[in-house]
Amino acid sequence: MEPSSPLSAVPILILGLILLAVVIGLTWAGMQYGISAMEKRRAAAKRAGSSEADDTDDDVNGAIVPAMLGLLALLLGFTFALAVDRFETRRGLVLEEANAIGTAYLQTQVLPQPHRERLSALLVRYTDNRIALAAGPLTEERRSLLAENDRTVNDIWAATLAGFDSIKNLDMSSTFVSSINAVIDLDTSRKTGRMAHVPEEVFWVLIVYVLVVAVIIGYIIRTRSSFYLACVMHVLVVMSLMLIMDIDRPASGGIRESQFPMKLLSQSMHAEPRSAYDRWRTLPAPAPSPAPAVLD
Repeated sequence: MEPSSPLSAVPILILGLILLAVVIGLTWAGMQYGISAMEKRRAAAKRAGSSEADDTDDDVNGAIVPAMLGLLALLLGFTFALAVDRFETRRGLVLEEANAIGTAYLQTQVLPQPHRERLSALLVRYTDNRIALAAGPLTEERRSLLAENDRTVNDIWAATLAGFDSIKNLDMSSTFVSSINAVIDLDTSRKTGRMAHVPEEVFWVLIVYVLVVAVIIGYIIRTRSSFYLACVMHVLVVMSLMLIMDIDRPASGGIRESQFPMKLLSQSMHAEPRSAYDRWRTLPAPAPSPAPAVLD
């Protein structure tokens, strides 16, 4: 669902309570209308001396209700599969991006100074920013974080170009550029993944279908005990629908993809100083100073 859509603008809990109240109300209204219609048919049949009308209605109801509930279950299952597929894609991208950033960070340590320190700091800042972006809905603060993310991506590529000149004669120079390019590509992939939703029209059709089913079920039940059982079923259906909507809200929903791989990477980069990678490194000896000229 788009952030500006009516369904996404309402919190999941409030939306579920409103829908449940409407569904139960329609079921009660349908039951009252069904009881009234049944009494009128019985009165008409009694005057005509026949009771076939009730038997015919029972046969029709016994065929329609299971078909409608089966179709409702099919629609819910299909929509749930769509939402979970997008959720799994977003979760996989988190791990993929963490691996890409970690690889780029390690390859950055090959660069000479000042390129090494500059690009390493940019990758750390980028990782922390990505974790903050995944924390909540799109507020004004997160819009500024998103703008900072875009600036950091540009800075990373500029720092990569500057550092490439110092290692362009090495065999690993193309691999280094490819690792940075993978980080930038995954930045776009994760943004796109968070914009991929189940079409809003699917949820509207489901809501309309649930309302229609509530009216029909209310029409065929005759007792309060049957009404209470129908209410239990409505609670389960609405809960299932709200669960699907929550999964489909990667920014504002309660069910979000875990950022554990990114957090683990951030902790590792902050805990391990970049100088630690030089502990077994043999640096080239400084060139000897030219001997002073001797004047005769």
